[in-house]
Amino acid sequence: MTATAAPAPAAPETPTPRGVAQSRSLFDRKILAQSLRDSFFKLDPRVQIKNPVMFVVAVGTVVTFIEAVAKPTFFSWAITVWLFLTVIFANFAEAMAEGRGKAQADTLRRMRSETEARRLLPDGGEQRCPASELSKGDLVVCEAGDVIPSDGDIIEGIASVDESAITGESAPVIRESGGDRSAVTGGTRVLSDRLVVRITAERGQTFLDRMIGLVEGANRQKTPNELALTILLAVLTIVFIPVVVSLDPFGHFSALVSGAKGTGTVDVVILVALLVCLIPTTIGALLSAIGIAGMDRLVQRNVLAMSGRAVEAAGDVQTLLLDKTGTITLGNRMASTFIPVGGHSEQELASAAQLASLADETPEGRSIVVLAKERFAIRERQLEGSHEFVAFTAQTRMSGLDLDGRRIRKGAAEAVKRWVAEQGGTPPDELDGVVETVSRAGSTPLVVADGGTVLGVIELKDVVKQGIREKFDQMRQMGIRTVMITGDNPLTAAAIAQEAGVDDYLAEATPEAKMALIKAEQEGGKLVAMTGDGTNDAPALAQADVGVAMNTGTTAAKEAGNMVDLDSNPTKLIDVVEIGKQLLITRGALTTFSIANDVAKYFAIIPALFAATYPQLSTLNIMKLHSPTSAVLSAVIFNALVIIALVPLALRGVRFRAAGASAILRRNVWIYGVGGLIVPFIFIKLIDLVLVALHAY
Repeated sequence: MTATAAPAPAAPETPTPRGVAQSRSLFDRKILAQSLRDSFFKLDPRVQIKNPVMFVVAVGTVVTFIEAVAKPTFFSWAITVWLFLTVIFANFAEAMAEGRGKAQADTLRRMRSETEARRLLPDGGEQRCPASELSKGDLVVCEAGDVIPSDGDIIEGIASVDESAITGESAPVIRESGGDRSAVTGGTRVLSDRLVVRITAERGQTFLDRMIGLVEGANRQKTPNELALTILLAVLTIVFIPVVVSLDPFGHFSALVSGAKGTGTVDVVILVALLVCLIPTTIGALLSAIGIAGMDRLVQRNVLAMSGRAVEAAGDVQTLLLDKTGTITLGNRMASTFIPVGGHSEQELASAAQLASLADETPEGRSIVVLAKERFAIRERQLEGSHEFVAFTAQTRMSGLDLDGRRIRKGAAEAVKRWVAEQGGTPPDELDGVVETVSRAGSTPLVVADGGTVLGVIELKDVVKQGIREKFDQMRQMGIRTVMITGDNPLTAAAIAQEAGVDDYLAEATPEAKMALIKAEQEGGKLVAMTGDGTNDAPALAQADVGVAMNTGTTAAKEAGNMVDLDSNPTKLIDVVEIGKQLLITRGALTTFSIANDVAKYFAIIPALFAATYPQLSTLNIMKLHSPTSAVLSAVIFNALVIIALVPLALRGVRFRAAGASAILRRNVWIYGVGGLIVPFIFIKLIDLVLVALHAY
C-alpha cells in the first residue's frame, strides 16, 4: 500500500514559517531595538549578580556616581558614564544572543494555533475537542487536511504528511504505523489518507513547546565548562579587589618615603576605573552570549540541542559513530554490472535479472531494469500466460518470477545457492570467487538463477558520497576517530570503509554491538557521538555523550537523544561536532584576548599613575599618554568599546578550521594573545589623542 499526496483542502491563512532555522541578519533592526531595551531591563541586580564580573562593574558604577554627585568633575562624570555603558554593552551582548532565539520562538508561537482534535472513544465513536485537552495515551483520528493536534505515534494507517512548519522542507514525507517512521509532530498537516495516532506528550510538553523553550533560551543552563570559567573569572576579580584597594595606602606611603610632592593619595574614582580595567570584563561580558550563540548556530542548521551541555560535549567528542547508509554512502544501492558465470552470456543474465525485477519496486530492483535496458535495450515486457511474482521476504532472502514453468530467482548468494541445490542443480565453482570479489570491492552481490542453473551475479554498488573522505581527513586532524556502523558483511564493510577513509568499522551491527562499542570507547576516556532513529537505537543514543536523534524516527529515539535533527540527515552529526568545536574555540580565543587586554591595560595605566612618585616608571610609559587621568579615562573607554566591537565575533563564532588541539592553541596565542596585547596600546593611545584634541584635557 502506498500513500499518494493529494492536495490538502483550503485552510485559513496563517503564518507558515519555513521551519525553525530561518536565516536572520546579525543586525536585524527589530532584534537590535529589542536587545537595546532588554539591556536596560537586565540592570536588575537579581540579573546582574548572576555574572560576578559585571556585577562588580555595576557596583563600581554606583560608587563613581556617588563620588561624581558629591565632587562633580568632568573626569568623575566621564568615568561614571563609560562604566555604565560597559554594563549596558555587556547586557546588550547577551540580549542580542537571546534576541535571535526569541525571534525564532515568536515565529513558532504564531504557528501554534488552537487545533480541534478528533478523539476516539472506547466504543469506537469520535469526540471533537480542543487539542489542549488531550492527554497522554489518547487516540485521535487525522485525515487529509487535518492538522495533527499533538505529538504521537501512528498505530494505524499510512499517509503523506507536510512537515514544512517544523523542518522548513516543502516536500511531504511518508509516515506509517510500525517501524522507525511512525512518530508525528503536533502542528504538522496530513495531506492524504487516514491515520490513528496515540498521543505521547503531556499537555504543554509537546515537541513544539520544547522547541520554543529551547530556542528562546528559557531552559538554558550554564554548562560545566562555562560554570568553571565563571568561577575562575570571579576568583580573578576577587583577587584584584584587594590589590587595587591597596594602591591608595601604597601610594600614600611611597610619597612619604620618597619625599615627593603631594600625599600620594589615589582618588576613589581612579581606583574603581583601574579595577574595572584590570578584571576580565571583556570575556565576563561575552561569556553568556557565546554559549547562547552556540545553540543558536545549531538551530540555524535545524538541529535542536536539549541542553548547552550537549553542544559543549560535541566540541569535546573524540569518537564518531556514523551509519553507512545515508551518511557515508548515498543510501540506494544501484545495479552497476552483470557478471555471467558457467558459460552463460551477459545478455542472458540481464534478461533473466530483468524478469525477476519487474515487480520489484525497490530502488535496487528498478536499477536492475534500467541497467538491462541501457546495456541490451531490453525493455519491460508484458507477461503473457501463466506467471506469478515471488516477493522478497526476510526468510527466503530472494525474489523472482514463476513464468510458464520457468522459476527465476535473484537474491543473496547463500540463499540462491541453497535454492538451486533444492532444484537439483549445482552452482558453478567460479561463483564463490565472483561473489567474494564483488564483496571485497565494497559492493553487494545478487545471484540470479533460472531453475537449477546459476546464470551469474549482479553487482549492486553503494556509492560513497563525494567529499566525505575529505571530511573524515578533517576529523582525523582534529583528533577525532570515525567508526562506520553497517549491517553489511565484514568484506563489504571493509571495502567501503577503506574507500570512505574512516578509521574503523563495525560490520553486521546489532543494537547490542553498538552499545558495547560505545561503552568500550567511554571506558577508554573518550566522548562518543552517534545518530539514530529507531526504537532499537534508543539505548545507544542514551548511552552516547552526544546522541542525535532523527526527527523522522520514533518517539523513543527522540527522547533518548540529547539533540534532534529536524532534517533527519545523518551527515549532520559532522556539522554538530564542528559547531561544538567552534563554540569551545570561540570561548578560548576571547578568553585569551581578554586576559591579554588586561595585561596591556596594566602597563598602560600604572606607569602613568605613579610616574610622579617613581620617575623610573616613566620608561615604561611607552605610549606617552597626556596625563594620568587621560590614561585612565582612555583605558575605560577602550574597555567599554572593545566589548561592543567583539559582539559580532561572539555571536558568529571564530572561524572554524579543522586542526589539532596544539595547532588551535598556537593560533589562539598568536592571533588573540599577541593581538590582545598589541590592540590596547594602539587604541588607548588613539583615544588619548582624541581626548586631547577635543580639549577634554
